[in-house]
Amino acid sequence: MIKKILISTGLAAMLLGTAACNTVRGVGDDLQSAADAVDEET
Repeated sequence: MIKKILISTGLAAMLLGTAACNTVRGVGDDLQSAADAVDEET
């Protein structure tokens, strides 16, 4: 049951990620900005 939930959550995250970023470059920019935000908080 937990495995199904994790798979569903992962697929949903990937779907939202691809919907939000139409290019690979956009995904990279989003990941970079997330990493920068984490660095600023620590």
